[in-house]
Amino acid sequence: MHPPYLLTDLYELTMQAGYLEHDMAGKPAVFDLYFRTNPFAGGYAVFAGLEPALAYLKDLRCSPAEIDYLQGLGLFNDRFFDYLRSFRFRGTVVAPPEGTVVFANEPLLTATGTLAEVQLVETVLLNIINFQTLVATKAARICHAAGDGEVIEFGLRRAQGPDGGLSASRAACIGGAKGTSNVLAGMRFDLPVRGTHAHSWVQSFPDELTAFRAYAGVFPDSSVLLVDTYDTLKSGLPNAITVARELREQGHELRAIRLDSGDLAYLSRQARQMLDAAGFANVRILASNELDEQVIASIREEGGRIDIYGVGTKLATAAGVGGVALGGVYKLVAIDGRPKMKVTSDPAKATLPGYKQLLRAVAPDGGYVQDVVCLQEDTLSAGATVFDPFNPMRQTRLPADIRLVDLRQTVLQDGQRTMEPEPLAAMAERCRRDLALLPQGCRRFINPHHYKVSISSRLKELRCQLIEKVTSEKEKQ
Repeated sequence: MHPPYLLTDLYELTMQAGYLEHDMAGKPAVFDLYFRTNPFAGGYAVFAGLEPALAYLKDLRCSPAEIDYLQGLGLFNDRFFDYLRSFRFRGTVVAPPEGTVVFANEPLLTATGTLAEVQLVETVLLNIINFQTLVATKAARICHAAGDGEVIEFGLRRAQGPDGGLSASRAACIGGAKGTSNVLAGMRFDLPVRGTHAHSWVQSFPDELTAFRAYAGVFPDSSVLLVDTYDTLKSGLPNAITVARELREQGHELRAIRLDSGDLAYLSRQARQMLDAAGFANVRILASNELDEQVIASIREEGGRIDIYGVGTKLATAAGVGGVALGGVYKLVAIDGRPKMKVTSDPAKATLPGYKQLLRAVAPDGGYVQDVVCLQEDTLSAGATVFDPFNPMRQTRLPADIRLVDLRQTVLQDGQRTMEPEPLAAMAERCRRDLALLPQGCRRFINPHHYKVSISSRLKELRCQLIEKVTSEKEKQ
């Protein structure tokens, strides 16, 4: 089954049809996908969503049923429908690997091909990459707050629909989550699945102890008991310890207890004391209940003893300051071999023209120094002078001892994949490694360090030339 051609905004189709009528559809064009502001008022983002985006592009075509629907709209002519019947995406895509730590205002994914085909895929690329990058970033922040604790994604029931739930599970594990409660995501993406029982399980039995015994009897080697249905410290924990003793006598061990309400820092400290005193130092403590990076950081600051954090709503929906949506954009930067840029009264919305490289300056110890955006034909080297993209009067010189690494690679060539898909574990490890190599302070939640993204002198000059050209043309009108 092919991906839906009509998973797009109407204006992509009207522009595609318009380009065809004006004999522009086949012109070579280049589009950059990037975002303008780091999410969550933070210091970075984690690139995610590339694999599903490539899978969509590789098999994209317009089905007979979709053509029938478009014919019913009365907007398009037969020439356009003939074009759609033979349409295949034959473009080329350059992008960093998933899990790469990236920053605002640098080209992440670049699509080249005919104007009609690379224009069409704007909406779907933004839909996939914006959301998964946002969730992967949120997961990385939460995992940083959790320290040595594990993070499990629990967000399916609060996610934006079934597809949003699957995408969130995938992206969360790229960002560092160790598993998910979403069983379909576990099957589809080969993720560890985790879970326990609900309060309704306890309420379905005559009493809490009976409920715990019944659950442990079915799952003697994987039981996680939810201890806050009635009273966590006076009922739930004592009953869980009783069942833990009974399991041990039968040659099994209780895996964990779960806290889902109340003062989690205090309750986890008390639970740890009670479990240790009873001889169950191996039983882990899992906590849930509207957790995010701020709450988790607070719990740890207060001496909480939580081993596993089940994070649902605020991870799957990427809730928080600067969350909700990534705000990625997809802009034309070259057509027919000529660089193009958007010139606007808002400097933050001006684009960087031309086909470009995205380079990362790496120090001798492996630490990341800054990123540089330059033209494809640039031969940048250590010691070069680079410029602030929003204030060309601000410049800096790259250190003499750095090496420059191209962050991107060709992942789709003439519509065909250039490499096999990576396991999510490899993406998660890349994310972990990249975050560890960032300058100190980039991962702070409050006033994070500003990681520099500069442009080369040739790119600055090209941009200035195009601005002067546009300004001159406006004055002549």
